[in-house]
Amino acid sequence: MRLVLTSDTHLPKRARDLPPPLWAAIDAADVVVHAGDWVDEAALDAFEARSRRLIACYGNNDGAALRARLPEIAYAELDGLRLAVVHETGASTGRTERCAARFPDADLLVFGHSHIPWDTTAASGLRLLNPGSPTDRRRQPFATYQTAVVESGKLTEVTLHELPRRT
Repeated sequence: MRLVLTSDTHLPKRARDLPPPLWAAIDAADVVVHAGDWVDEAALDAFEARSRRLIACYGNNDGAALRARLPEIAYAELDGLRLAVVHETGASTGRTERCAARFPDADLLVFGHSHIPWDTTAASGLRLLNPGSPTDRRRQPFATYQTAVVESGKLTEVTLHELPRRT
């Protein structure tokens, strides 16, 4: 099962649209995971139209209309892998173990908010992934998203994709 992980798209405030490589990845994925900060309902509509399956939550920049359509925390099971998706996880210091305590029944936590890619594993085995942002790189050298594969309840082939700079 092929996954695309993204967050903090901030459409149309940070960009008019997603970069074409991310749309291509979304079109090819079995599951798309979005960890919030859509900003506009049209972005959610576009993801729903193009995703085979979308698992998503709202972020701190998402208003009432998006919050009415999305949960604060999304949960799913993917071929035996227990997934949780949340926008904010707090400060980076202590994040891994704090999230392991907060999500004891998850194998994978996808989160956003910082726009900074993150990939760690807690002592409990919880894998934490932040795909960064495909539209607002902030202090990062590149805008990013992630892809991964789930096979028999295991997460494999996690890849951070750097997007070309917008001109």
